[in-house]
Amino acid sequence: MRQAYFLRPETPNKKMRFTSRMQMVSAGLAMLLALWLSIVMGCAAPGEPSPRHPVVPQGIGDLAAYQQGQTVVLTFTLPKESVGKAPLPETPAIEIYRGPRNPGDKGKVATRLIYRIPPEMVNSYLHDGKVEFRDTLEASSKPGQELDYAVRTRLLKKVASGESNVAAVHLLSAPAPPSSVKANITEPAVELTWTPPASNTYGGALSAPVAFRIYRAELEPGAQFSGDLAQAKLRAPLALLGASPTAGFRDEHFTFGNTYLYVVRAVVEESGQSVESADSMPVVITPKDVFPPAAPIGIVAAVMPATNQEPARVELSWSISPEADLAGYWVYRSEDPGTLGQRLNSQALLSPAFRDMTAVTGKRYVYRVSAIDRSGNESPLSSPVSAEIPQQ
Repeated sequence: MRQAYFLRPETPNKKMRFTSRMQMVSAGLAMLLALWLSIVMGCAAPGEPSPRHPVVPQGIGDLAAYQQGQTVVLTFTLPKESVGKAPLPETPAIEIYRGPRNPGDKGKVATRLIYRIPPEMVNSYLHDGKVEFRDTLEASSKPGQELDYAVRTRLLKKVASGESNVAAVHLLSAPAPPSSVKANITEPAVELTWTPPASNTYGGALSAPVAFRIYRAELEPGAQFSGDLAQAKLRAPLALLGASPTAGFRDEHFTFGNTYLYVVRAVVEESGQSVESADSMPVVITPKDVFPPAAPIGIVAAVMPATNQEPARVELSWSISPEADLAGYWVYRSEDPGTLGQRLNSQALLSPAFRDMTAVTGKRYVYRVSAIDRSGNESPLSSPVSAEIPQQ
């Protein structure tokens, strides 16, 4: 009988246990090193990635400011590149700064943040490729005071662009806006009238003669105007249409059927500067062409005898109508001078001539002609002209 032998696992010696512990320590150090490198390479607080070199927008250099009534209008171009000339990955937030300048102060004015435009709202301030921001003046603002403005942009909370150029505004006594703006449509022009302001925005008397500037915009086709200019759906922003020294203006450059919005601003010259009022209440109008052309003139009727090729006929001709929107002419014939009779052409004539091939020999006819425009308006009838094809 053979004796059975059982093998017992060897117990690790001290050297092996030491090597295992060192491997665990090395792995832990490697993990710590990787975590530290990830932080250094740009891993910041959750939700706000921070690159190795933070993206800083270029500074704004074309900030401009002007007063309009009790508002200061700021305009500037939004930066599209970083200081490193790389395209900005997203729209930056905008910060508006303002500070009052004391009389005689020539140094740099300390400004404070008055408004922040978040990135998702920036597009609502864009007009013709530039940001336009309106700062309503505080009740404590007075004529003669100077305000300095500056702008910064930023992509990260802790890193902003450099400060823009400083735009200074010397506050003036702006006139109150005109009132009771009305529009009357005539064939050659939209005639605007209004009531001039009697005071400035502070309630005092106007210190200088008042002139006026008229602005116009066209509404999108089918758009309805609610009365709020900021919400109006315009094909393009308000643009200066013209100026007037009196409380009236004629807009002769319009198209029937289009919808126009007009505002009027009063303007005064003060201390070598001009300052406009705020907008008047807008007036919106859609001119309709309800104006008929003038009656044709110079009607001539000629009786043409029969030939081997054609029967006898009456040929009519008249002067060309001068209307720019002329669509053609209608020709009427009657055997009774006191009645209109029948219209001879089924389609409008494009030229001022007509040949009546249905005239009957021995009958006297009275002819009249009218003009029509592209809106379907028909002119009064021309003076009558008579003709008779004699018996052979």
